[in-house]
Amino acid sequence: MQNKVFFSLSILLGLSYFISAQNSSPNWYHGLKTEETPFNISTDYIYENVVKGKQGQTVVVAVIDSGVDIEHEDLDDVIWNNTDEIPDNGIDDDNNGYVDDIHGWNFIGGPNGSQVDADTYEMTRLYAALRDRFKNVEDPSQLSKDDLKDYNQYVEWGKEIEKDIASAKRNYEEMSATVALFSEVLDHLEEFAGESGITASTVDSLVMEADRNSMIAANIVNALSAELGYIPQMSEVRAIILGDLLDSQDYFEAKFKYNYNPDFDPRDIVGDDYDDLSDRYYGNNSVEGPDAMHGTHVAGIIAAERHNDIGINGVANNVKIMVLRAVPDGDERDKDVANAIRYAVDNGASVINMSFGKGHSPQKQYVDDAVRYAEKNDVLLVHASGNSGENIDTSANFPNDHYKKPKGFLFWKKKKPKNWISVGASSNIKSENMVASFSNFGKEDVDLFAPGEFMLSTTPDNSYEVQQGTSMAAPVVAGVAAMIRSYFPSLTAEQVKEVLVDSSTPLAIEVVEPGSDDKMVKFSELSVSGGIVDLKSAFIKAAVTKGKKKVKKTKQIRA
Repeated sequence: MQNKVFFSLSILLGLSYFISAQNSSPNWYHGLKTEETPFNISTDYIYENVVKGKQGQTVVVAVIDSGVDIEHEDLDDVIWNNTDEIPDNGIDDDNNGYVDDIHGWNFIGGPNGSQVDADTYEMTRLYAALRDRFKNVEDPSQLSKDDLKDYNQYVEWGKEIEKDIASAKRNYEEMSATVALFSEVLDHLEEFAGESGITASTVDSLVMEADRNSMIAANIVNALSAELGYIPQMSEVRAIILGDLLDSQDYFEAKFKYNYNPDFDPRDIVGDDYDDLSDRYYGNNSVEGPDAMHGTHVAGIIAAERHNDIGINGVANNVKIMVLRAVPDGDERDKDVANAIRYAVDNGASVINMSFGKGHSPQKQYVDDAVRYAEKNDVLLVHASGNSGENIDTSANFPNDHYKKPKGFLFWKKKKPKNWISVGASSNIKSENMVASFSNFGKEDVDLFAPGEFMLSTTPDNSYEVQQGTSMAAPVVAGVAAMIRSYFPSLTAEQVKEVLVDSSTPLAIEVVEPGSDDKMVKFSELSVSGGIVDLKSAFIKAAVTKGKKKVKKTKQIRA
């Protein structure tokens, strides 16, 4: 019994992140950046002292993600509307190739309104294609040199996938047992508390019982009460204790059922010719999809309605969110990403947020062409660097800001788009742990950092949740970029990137290098800028930068 109790407490302690996040100010990163609070981005300062009473231009920010709850109470007034399209008439009124695309487009939906939810990882898809080629090979020594190289890759990936499936199944079974244990304990606690709810005497009575479930329940209530500063009731206890556990259970189940399963392929739902990269006009106009949790959270960080006395404050005002669904529960496909970028460019987006990534990109050239298209049309791309705790200067991470060498070129000078910003995640404490332990980094390929831990934002059905990741850091930067494009419209996408990077002052502190246990490195060595994005400094820099675009004259903003 004692081991069970200690095991249960270890799970409870693992939820301390969730509880600590609850106690963080919901808009903590909007505070003024100072020497003592270098993790803030000075949003509130700009609104209160610089742009108050001034009208910027409306900026369309495209969110390429899992989907967005466009009816959320904190987002419904900031969702982009395609005014050239008549809703629900079944006609492509604006002749852009997409019928009834009122708020954006869903590139992973079917023409009959069906949706892709889970999908495989890119490595799984590549393995499945090689398996079709080599599954009947009996003597690899008879293969050509090129075929043998592919065959060896097939064998290597097969072993890796088999190992990952076994690990996911094991984790799922362990998580299922943990969920069952805590469900039993919480049922016991609810029965014990009765109609009067949980009180201090409830805990005393549980301790007196001295059986396993009673002791675990007492420990749960005591631990939560100490962290929260009050005795929680059953609904809150269940949400805190079971919420993350159930999410983890679903996460591991999806891995072995879908993500690593080479026999699973939901692409038939979409109905496109997947091998024809020029086939752009597929999908449907249902931009929320079956699971809009991630995309709704991202959209809220960028542009949740400010000062409406509900929820949170987004970084940017004067913003309309264009919703582009292209990211399933699994790896996004290059074709969908490229077409989403092109749609955003063609339909008026000035900034595109891309909080996704993967380790392989078989159609990278097509994505590169879309990035070039965005660069040519002055659209800024903001990309989350990833959550693997790796140096992406040397490890594979896609999409990225390196154009692929075209076939037939013997000599190729590495070229990078000038409209691309890669973002790492920072925390809300000034210490050696100021860089999120999961964040990717790179002196060449990560441009700057932004808040990415303890991030409260919008989630479907008018709810709000705390999440973490470079997925949350990227929309902070996208919001800052939108503010610059709104109040300094003569600046090009390239200039906006320069403003954000140059105004992110390097921090003279040492931090634990992400992905390591205790390796200390200079914060300034983890990105191009060596700093954290700051709206105040960006405004100051933008105010003295001569724009290269011709726009209608507006009153000069002074920071």
